[in-house]
Amino acid sequence: MRIVLQRAARGRVVVDGATIGEIGAGLVVLVAVGKDDSAATAADMAEKIVNLRIFNDDQGKMNRSLLDTGGEILAVSQFTLYGDARGQRRPSFIHAAPAELGKELYGEFVKALRALGVRVATGMFQTHMSVEIVNDGPVSILLDSEKLF
Repeated sequence: MRIVLQRAARGRVVVDGATIGEIGAGLVVLVAVGKDDSAATAADMAEKIVNLRIFNDDQGKMNRSLLDTGGEILAVSQFTLYGDARGQRRPSFIHAAPAELGKELYGEFVKALRALGVRVATGMFQTHMSVEIVNDGPVSILLDSEKLF
């Protein structure tokens, strides 16, 4: 899995002019499923995200997790995070999961987040979405289940 997570003051997803997912303070998580990922990968990434200490404590240091703050997550599927544009002008997506597996594991990821006690709003899989993020900080973190970065 590849993930871009952004600490957010708020976020929302709009499809065809209607808001389908919205959060207040927390994380906006853009998530791509890789072709070799599994339900275990989804669970591991969910656990990492909710415990990542990127929220300020009383001294202004990033020392608190999403679980510590009671924040929410807006999880948005974004297979283009697997786009590989090295040496070409049109990205290749050969490392992204096929749509069926991507949808299944995106669902497993959301389920794992909820099982950890987090309120999760979502986008709509395989749909053109408008994603609005008010990045708080700004703080943006890249995660890769293969630890490539």
